[in-house]
Amino acid sequence: MPYAADDIASDIIAKWAAAFSRLDADALSSLYSKHALFFGSNPKLYRGRDGVAAYFKGLPRWRTTAVQFSDVVFELVGPDLVNVAGTASFDVDQGAIKLSLKITWVIAREDGDWKIVSHHVSSKAPLI
Repeated sequence: MPYAADDIASDIIAKWAAAFSRLDADALSSLYSKHALFFGSNPKLYRGRDGVAAYFKGLPRWRTTAVQFSDVVFELVGPDLVNVAGTASFDVDQGAIKLSLKITWVIAREDGDWKIVSHHVSSKAPLI
């Protein structure tokens, strides 16, 4: 049975937002491929689930965390590949920090589950 790109991406987004709200590095990294490439909010490239977990474990331990996704678009590239782009708006420490970033994910089927294989965030402000 074919999967709709929006169902696949929406499921990952919901799980990701729930895990981020707890800053649960293990739950977050479980959403990623064992072959993941991850560019987060710092210049370092993280690789694989262990790298993704290290990134999230290295974040500050904010008192509150929330993320909202908007302007999300999904494209089914093939039967086992979904391309996702949108905006992720982060609100941590009850409004002390508000950060809105462009986010792209590539989601692929791996061992029967859908996993993020590529994660990239960048500034919404023009760089050039």
